[in-house]
Amino acid sequence: MNHNVFNEGKYMTLNEVAFMVDFVDSFGKYAGKIWAALNTNGSLTENKLMEKTGLTEKELYSAIGWLAKENKIYKETGDGSFSLGDTNLTTKIGNDAGIVWKILDMWGEVDVESISRLAKINENDVFCAVGWLVREGKLDGKTTEHNTNNFLFWLK
Repeated sequence: MNHNVFNEGKYMTLNEVAFMVDFVDSFGKYAGKIWAALNTNGSLTENKLMEKTGLTEKELYSAIGWLAKENKIYKETGDGSFSLGDTNLTTKIGNDAGIVWKILDMWGEVDVESISRLAKINENDVFCAVGWLVREGKLDGKTTEHNTNNFLFWLK
């Protein structure tokens, strides 16, 4: 028996609802972990940040996008490590966020792989852009399969 529920203006199966994610809450928590790790340890590489926070690569990049939007994270030019400070990532992540927004505006609900292909940017950059857009309150989404990191995003 297939039960449908009405959620956020859409009818979904109970199975689909189980995979809805509160990205504002999730990405905000990831950003908090990154901020705390940098505040405690100083400048850290991507690998060290993942090690210290327990975040996956996708979670890390969504948090970097979030923190860049808040003007709180700086990427070192030499070794590519991150530190707290006024961001130097606005141009790159902000531009990518604009491209991702245009794709979602045109196509509606789109998965990360398709966004990457359509935008001609790598998936890590897509997650930075998504983190930026979620922080702005412009994006929503869900995971598409149980216990995976497959995501679908759409504009709010």
